[in-house]
Amino acid sequence: MGKLIKKLSRYFSEYLDSRIIFALDFALSFFASVVVLLLMWAITPAGRLSSTLVISWIVSSAVATTVVMLIFKNYRAIIRHSSLRDLVSFVWESMLKAAIMLLIVVICTGFKWNLLVAIIVDFLMTMFLFVSVRLLMIITYDHVKRRAKEFENVKPVLVYGTSDKSVAAITRFQHSYHYHIVGFLTKGKNSNLKVNELPVYSYMDFTELKQLVDNLGIRCILFPTENDVHEESEGLVPFCNRNNLKALIIPSIDEVVEGKRMKNKIREVKIEDLLGRQEIKIEMEAIVANFKDKTVMVTGAAGSIGSELCRQLAGFGVKKLVLFDNAETPMHNIRLELEERFPDLNFVPVIGDVRQIPRLDYAFRRWRPQVVFHAAAYKHVPLMEENPCEAVLVNVFGSRNVADKCIEYCAEKMVMISTDKAVNPTNIMGCTKRLAEIYVQSLGLAIANGSYKPVLKEGITECRTKFVTTRFGNVLGSNGSVIPRFRHQIECGGPVTVTDPRITRFFMTIPEACRLVMEAATMSTGNQIFVFDMGESVKIDTLARRMIELAGLEVGRDIDIEYTGLRPGEKLYEEVLSNKENTEPTTHDRIRIAKVREYDYDHALEVVKELENLSRSVEIPEMVKLMKKTVPEFKSKNSQFEIYDKPEA
Repeated sequence: MGKLIKKLSRYFSEYLDSRIIFALDFALSFFASVVVLLLMWAITPAGRLSSTLVISWIVSSAVATTVVMLIFKNYRAIIRHSSLRDLVSFVWESMLKAAIMLLIVVICTGFKWNLLVAIIVDFLMTMFLFVSVRLLMIITYDHVKRRAKEFENVKPVLVYGTSDKSVAAITRFQHSYHYHIVGFLTKGKNSNLKVNELPVYSYMDFTELKQLVDNLGIRCILFPTENDVHEESEGLVPFCNRNNLKALIIPSIDEVVEGKRMKNKIREVKIEDLLGRQEIKIEMEAIVANFKDKTVMVTGAAGSIGSELCRQLAGFGVKKLVLFDNAETPMHNIRLELEERFPDLNFVPVIGDVRQIPRLDYAFRRWRPQVVFHAAAYKHVPLMEENPCEAVLVNVFGSRNVADKCIEYCAEKMVMISTDKAVNPTNIMGCTKRLAEIYVQSLGLAIANGSYKPVLKEGITECRTKFVTTRFGNVLGSNGSVIPRFRHQIECGGPVTVTDPRITRFFMTIPEACRLVMEAATMSTGNQIFVFDMGESVKIDTLARRMIELAGLEVGRDIDIEYTGLRPGEKLYEEVLSNKENTEPTTHDRIRIAKVREYDYDHALEVVKELENLSRSVEIPEMVKLMKKTVPEFKSKNSQFEIYDKPEA
């Protein structure tokens, strides 16, 4: 019986062939006319019902039915989604059918009052059959669907809140084979309300909620938006974790998980949802206009930030998108994603390294990008402490190469992605990013004030390149970041390793960071360093505990947290990027301009050249000393390079 119900449920869930519905509706309409004709035959004295009337009645019914069905096309509607408007359409269809029949029969036999009465009865019977059969099919579908859910492993769900998006969740998941929405959940006194025929359940405290959940057999709580999750990050979400309930969320239609859009799907709440903030307001019209019909190049295009920049640019109507990266497999993955999601996008993946000037020159010469987003960089602090020469070659020398090519080929704008670790750096990685900032900004200033005349490629007479630098902190879920590592450790059964219980970091989602980068690039007048409001800092220890709870586990019982000590170059607290003392405001309340010391270009160029020579010859002590001399605020922490901060060094 259960298997039969499931098969019927799946059958009803598919769209019935419109030809079948057409045949059914035609049969109902024609049947109504035949019944009326038989009634006329029964009440008319013998021999008074002419053969002409019978033939014209049958022919007119067939013709009128076909005509009105082709006009209204009700047979194309999805029956299980029929609304009151669809039912009203059947009234008009029946009325027009009756009018056409009356016209044909009157032409054939002449007008009689009993004929008018018969036409009215035909109209009423046709309308009744259309509407009643449709209602019967809807009722049958709902009954089969409910019965199917009794035999399937369907999870009862409560939807958080009663907002428009909460109500929309019912329509979105009413045909789900996995979730069955039983009502809405709000906090407060029980009001015995109903929304869309579903009850609104209220609770005053978690004891009352626990009893409600147990009585209803609830397995999941569904949050319509990320803001709802954030509001309940200390309430309902932990409650779900403690009581073995799934906390679900309806993601935005453009959210991408493992290269796939989450349209019409739901997923479990992640730590990124709990750390998120209110959605940033971005002037998308101005941003789109800034990049539309332009050739845009992204270095580091296969990385976390670079790939998200590519996704967003793909929707801006760019003329061509050039992806530049040296990572083969990630480049292959982003290529497949863009081909699937944006089939009309004109893009080209280029395998190349920013350290290789000829390869970089080829990309600029071949496609002449008008806007360049420079996201290629080495970013892992401990690894760069152990490999400082490579950090300099990629982050400093590579940035110089990209900037120089932007000048040579007269790109309109170069946007460099920097980091909060460039502020008062305590590690090699942060200092290399600050040195890259220094070179790019000094180059732009030198061109702007006329103190430097670049050598341009043949055919280019003037350089108009604007240089924009953007700084932000850690991005949630980026490659190699703490969240994927914690997630892996939890999946493996622990322990979860935290360097220090006091350590804090600022976090921002990848799409959020990229939108702010786009906004800064649009508003910039050139040669500025933009910093973003990163919100409140988060204790990494708290982050680890929340992730363990989200997995339905308990710290100390299921999984332990181990403190391993600060890693080389790591500091307890990151710098606040956007306070009023070190920044200036912009037209966007989340973006400010950093006040930084300006460097002479000739001096910056000399330093970069010397650092390149020292890094290529792997003369680490001399290289680090020059870095500290050029960036005097660079003071190493928990690092082998602390000895070079001492006066005698």
